[in-house]
Amino acid sequence: MKDIVEAPGARMQIASIVFAVILLDPAGTIREANPAAEEMLGSSAVRLFGRSFFEIVAIGDRRVADALRDTDGQMVARGLAIEIGRRERKINLTCSPIAGDPGWRIVTLSDAGQEDEDRDAERIELRAPTVLAHEIKNPLAAIRGASQLLDRRATEKDKALTQLIATEVDRIAQLVDRMQQLGSAATIVSVPCNLHEAVRNAIATVRTSRGPGVETKEEFDPSLPLVLADRGALEQILINLIANASDASEAVANAQVTVRTRFTGGLVFNAIRLGKATRLPIEVSVSDNGPGIDPALRDHVFEPFVSSKPQGQGLGLALVRKLVRDMGGRIAHERDERAGLTHFRINLPMAQSLAQKGEGK
Repeated sequence: MKDIVEAPGARMQIASIVFAVILLDPAGTIREANPAAEEMLGSSAVRLFGRSFFEIVAIGDRRVADALRDTDGQMVARGLAIEIGRRERKINLTCSPIAGDPGWRIVTLSDAGQEDEDRDAERIELRAPTVLAHEIKNPLAAIRGASQLLDRRATEKDKALTQLIATEVDRIAQLVDRMQQLGSAATIVSVPCNLHEAVRNAIATVRTSRGPGVETKEEFDPSLPLVLADRGALEQILINLIANASDASEAVANAQVTVRTRFTGGLVFNAIRLGKATRLPIEVSVSDNGPGIDPALRDHVFEPFVSSKPQGQGLGLALVRKLVRDMGGRIAHERDERAGLTHFRINLPMAQSLAQKGEGK
């Protein structure tokens, strides 16, 4: 009989992790720190013990600082700017409450430069449109100002032309704003939030902007726990998908958009985030009974400047994918020809600590 090799203890396992692991008590005092934390914070564990985390790490984003002080909250922040000993750096941060010990939590810090290569390549790819957008804005403002001056001097016959110039400049400015948003590296702060509230707010926004038209149907699983997401970004994603689905189906008889939520059960998706695999068991899908996207474009729907709409800019779905990925989620598109339905499915992580307490239903 072979000898059973004893597994390394928890302390040795944590000491071997390549990113910083810090244990905070309910007062925010550092009680444990692994070697990677010593290196990142620039001090030995002995000197760190008993000191307030917030005295050592200055967090510029107030949302993150407030969420981190919420001792019962779970959180993920990507690309967060912090200052340690007058030295600035960008990091990814997670905060996980310890079940059964109220107020205690584990904070992890990792260099934002250690993100996966695909994400870095995508951001480099999107940087050019962002720089271009910045350069376009100044001459656009000058053109609009000139059109306003001309409008004051123009005859009634010529005013239509000056107003056309102003309208087209505004349209281009909106496109430029979306290009900048697509290439933005703004901090994403993922905290526990109610998926169904976000969906209903998105549906209400689309209905308000478009008025009665395509029916939007809800099929919710009321037992779902809270998801870990950036609430504002999540609503923006859903508004975009629901509006697109409404546009795609409005010309067919009995046009309908269905928003469905579910727990994927045996279907487990993984995304590399903050140096570890993350389960994405919560799914929200937006489906429509329109004719679907041109088959030639289906493999490229999330790429910038690809659109099946005659007047489409091709930035909406690219922005959706960016926001979903920044939250550590996954988005996919599929066409069911037999049922005549187009589906966009988003998979998100759940806020496990709160799910265990039975909240979010």
